[in-house]
Amino acid sequence: MPELSQESERDRAVLPFGGAEVTGPSMVPTLRHGDRLVVHYGARLRAGDVVVLRHPFQQDLLVVKRAAERREGGWWVLGDNPYAGGDSTDYGAVPDELVLGKVRFRYRPRPEGQRSLFALVRWLLVAARPVLADRSASRRLRAR
Repeated sequence: MPELSQESERDRAVLPFGGAEVTGPSMVPTLRHGDRLVVHYGARLRAGDVVVLRHPFQQDLLVVKRAAERREGGWWVLGDNPYAGGDSTDYGAVPDELVLGKVRFRYRPRPEGQRSLFALVRWLLVAARPVLADRSASRRLRAR
């Protein structure tokens, strides 16, 4: 399950935006291990948004998941990688107070050893992207 850096928690009190780093495979292909995120704390959420939340059973752990739908008791969250686990199928709906913010932007650092012009151009084309809502998330949930 993606774990996020705690430095974003310190900045949240001052600014509505903060940074985080992804570790783990549960949001592949949308997010990969090592991706940097821009998080909008307190943003209004909709089904399909990628969100940062506190793990319901281990609240010092921050995770990133996709908000699939609203349910009684909070948000039902799923990872984009169905084989990774660590989402609402394991711990149920996440209460609103544990959902901290919405991921707005993803930056993928340049891999070590890329020196050719072609590799640099390819990296530039995919390194930074907005993280958009996936409207198919709630349909995938109903299909399970």
